[in-house]
Amino acid sequence: MTHPEKPADRSADKLDAALSRLKSSLDLLERTVALKLEDDLSSAELEEELAIMQDDRGRLALDLDAALARVSALEKARDEVLRRLDGAGAGVAAALGAAVSAVRRAE
Repeated sequence: MTHPEKPADRSADKLDAALSRLKSSLDLLERTVALKLEDDLSSAELEEELAIMQDDRGRLALDLDAALARVSALEKARDEVLRRLDGAGAGVAAALGAAVSAVRRAE
């Protein structure tokens, strides 16, 4: 018993199997492309974030250099003030010493 539909059924089954494999392949391709796009976007975002961080680092380095220069200037000013205070203190001590000596001589 031969059935005339059997070869057609087999062809239909083969076509269905091929279509199923094609659909699976297309689904896999779509997922792969979506993952690649996400990865590319993520890489672009990371590169942008890195550029921002490098800009921040450069700005912070300039700020640090300026702050260090200001600290150095303040330390020099402090040293000058201390030197002047020492001189003034010595002058006051000498004046007080002279005044005490004058008072003792006057007594």
